[in-house]
Formats: sequence, structure tokens, C-alpha cells
Amino acid sequence: MKKLISTKDAIFAAAVSLFNDHGFDGTSVRDIAGKADVNPATISYYFKGKQGLLEACFTHFFEPYLRFLEEETAALPYIDAEVCLKRAVYKLLKFQSENHQLTRFIWREVSIDSQVVREIIASYLMKERFYLKCLFEKGMMDHSFKKQPVNFLIIQLKSMLTFPFLNSQQLREVWQLFPQEFYFVDHYYQQIDQWIRLMLVEQRNEPFEKEMLV
Repeated sequence: MKKLISTKDAIFAAAVSLFNDHGFDGTSVRDIAGKADVNPATISYYFKGKQGLLEACFTHFFEPYLRFLEEETAALPYIDAEVCLKRAVYKLLKFQSENHQLTRFIWREVSIDSQVVREIIASYLMKERFYLKCLFEKGMMDHSFKKQPVNFLIIQLKSMLTFPFLNSQQLREVWQLFPQEFYFVDHYYQQIDQWIRLMLVEQRNEPFEKEMLV
């Protein structure tokens, strides 16, 4: 039996699909209304227009995204930091895979300088940075992780978490990989797990030496 979808959800789903395909600026309220099979006035009723839909997209993405990080940060007093970090990584990969259209649109949108994006950075992205810092620093404090610059670790991890979904078309056409599939999430998580063990957990017997690149 086909699951019934509310008018508000239908509008939101149509907006996400069109924003993903054509961008926010390339999509009109009339386009969204046509895809959702509603009157444009209905969009104003539920979302106060296209700008309201954009804000709803950010909320639908970042609130659960940050909740996963918050859950694992809250577990740090009771569970090893390595376990918490890996669980957070898996949750974020799975969430982004299940919402791959929204994810691609959001990461693309936050790369564009605008007043809305500045507000997102000041609220959501600073919280993300805080939670990731807590996970890395707690592991270093407990000697579960090797000590190293946390900011660069966050940049590396963020790149691994976002690249497949931001560049999903490239993955499909060049590598025949499909980020929306569970198979991809499972295997990609294993690669990030190896990165965590190599970068943070496994101890080297020999001291690190900076090599001259020619």
C-alpha cells in the first residue's frame, strides 16, 4: 500500500529535488508548485515562500546531523572516544546517504557566500566543529588517540564525510559508485575506520620525519 504523504511534505520533497537539480536560484515557486501539484499560494501558507523552504532545508539537514554528533559527545564520559567517533561517522554517513539529494544541495549551498550561509556558519557549523573537537580532544586526553593538530584532523574527516555526497554525480559517472546505496556506506565506512586507526590509534615505532618533496 502506498504511503500517503502530506501536502507540506510533498512541497518540501519537490523543493529538495528541484534545488538539487537546478540550484536555489534556478528554481521558482511555480516550479515547486508544479512538481508538488499544489497552488503557489499553498507554498506561501506552509513555508512563507522560497526563502522559507531554504531555511527548512537547512533545519531538516543540520538538526539531525548535529544530534548524532551531540549523542556521541554526550557518551564520552562512559564510552571510549574511538568508539564514539566511529559511531558518529557511521551515523553521519548513513544519514547523508538516506537524504542524498538534500545533502548534496546543502553542502553546495554552504560553499556560497551569503547572509544565510554566514548565519549557518555561526550556528550549525560552529556547533559541528565543537562536537568534533570534543571527540578528538577527549581521545587525546585519555591517550586513546595520538596527539596531533585537531583542526587539521577535522578538515580531513569533514572532507571524507562530505565529498561523496557533494560530488555524487562525479562518483556515479567516473567511478560507478552510488552514495545513496547501503553497499557504498558500508564499504566507505570501513575505509574511514582504517583512516582513524592509522592516523589516531596505531602507534609508530619510528619517529615521524618530514620529507622533502622534490
